[in-house]
Amino acid sequence: GVLHEDLRLLLDTALPPKRKKVVLGVGDAKMGAAVLEELGVQCQTGGVVAELMRGIRLHFPALVRGLTAQSAAKAQLGLGHSYSRAKVKFNVHRVDNMIIQSISLLDQLDKDINTFSMRVRSWYGYHFPELIKIVPENSMYCRVAKFIGNRRKLSEESLEGLEEIVMDSAKAQAILEASRSSMGMDISPLDLINIESFSRRVVSLSEYRKGLQEYLRSKMSQVAPSLSALIGEVVGARLISHAGSLTNLAKYPASTVQILGAEKALFRALKTRGNTPKYGLIFHSTFIGRAAAKNKGRISRYLANKCTIASRIDCFSEVPTSVFGDKLREQVEERLAFYETGEPPRKNLEVMKEAVVEANEVVAEVKRRQEKKEKKRKKREKRRLEALAAAAAEEGAENSVVEMEENDVGAKKKKKKKKQQPEESEAEAEPEENGVEEEEEEEEPLPKKKRKMVAEPEQQEEEKKKKKKKKKAVARD
Repeated sequence: GVLHEDLRLLLDTALPPKRKKVVLGVGDAKMGAAVLEELGVQCQTGGVVAELMRGIRLHFPALVRGLTAQSAAKAQLGLGHSYSRAKVKFNVHRVDNMIIQSISLLDQLDKDINTFSMRVRSWYGYHFPELIKIVPENSMYCRVAKFIGNRRKLSEESLEGLEEIVMDSAKAQAILEASRSSMGMDISPLDLINIESFSRRVVSLSEYRKGLQEYLRSKMSQVAPSLSALIGEVVGARLISHAGSLTNLAKYPASTVQILGAEKALFRALKTRGNTPKYGLIFHSTFIGRAAAKNKGRISRYLANKCTIASRIDCFSEVPTSVFGDKLREQVEERLAFYETGEPPRKNLEVMKEAVVEANEVVAEVKRRQEKKEKKRKKREKRRLEALAAAAAEEGAENSVVEMEENDVGAKKKKKKKKQQPEESEAEAEPEENGVEEEEEEEEPLPKKKRKMVAEPEQQEEEKKKKKKKKKAVARD
């Protein structure tokens, strides 16, 4: 109900001093009430005002000079974007889309690695069938198959490499003994090359899966730390992915979160009037596995309740922390102990009071660190700008010095040229006294014009001598 400062300034400047008889047409009733409350100007809202506003908005480019329809559309789009950003606190580090994509890719990689590993087993099993029982794990089997290659070449020297892969000296010795007495058939080098190449691909996929799991863990600690502390990163990510986003998960009630992922079983039970499922995706949590058979439904309901609280805390808190998730996890542990031993757990109010105190301390510490980082960043930016300004000033000074030097050099050259021109004219005007002086002058470097002047009389004399010789030869003949 409080007017924005820009809108109040605009109305103060636009309205006349006598506002008692002024009636404004406002399209929104809430805005009209706010204007009336703040400025005391009566506002009219209704169908006529809406039609007038629509007409003004339609013909706005024609009413305002210098405004085109394209620029008006761009302005409207920019205003809509800025309004949306102002309404929604957008943080790049808290985007749950990356979690949804990561957990989907992780599940797909699990299926693909399992399929490819079975293909490697069936392919390499023709050559070394005993290795399957010794090394049952998929990725380790692919590594061992790539390392061994042809089993006939396996010897005591390669025992250390096998121990590094299987992490067990007894297993490595068993592989070596099995290779000596194996009943597998021989394999050609070309087939062996293909098997090793495929095993290498499977190993690289399993390594990439480990890196993706670390990325998912770090992302969950940024986006939903309380949920990941309560139920684990993988199960929490699956809940977010199944709900569509963290906001959708926060909107769900605890009864929906409890059976999230078991929709088929739920509708089948409703159709056949059977027992509805007790848990969905939260079954993969360790709490339900640790509970007794008769308490699985009770602990799943309690866990779903705590997951809903954790997701709401993560979704709507400005600085997310894992303090609430740790406290909620302690509550679930106490409830498990209560089902087994009968020891009464703490009340939720006490636990939440402790969590709020710890969370406030953590948030204060985080804000203090952020302020320090911001100050350091501003200092670095200031230093960088100062360095750029100093460098620009130095470049400007150097350029001015260079320009002054160039101007001085140009002026000196002009003076030299002016001095050389009268000297050349004087040299042309002086008569040649004797041949000795001419030889001395020829030895000195002369300009081009002077060389031409000196070279022309010499050529004429040589031509005269040649003509005389020709005449003499003709006369003799």
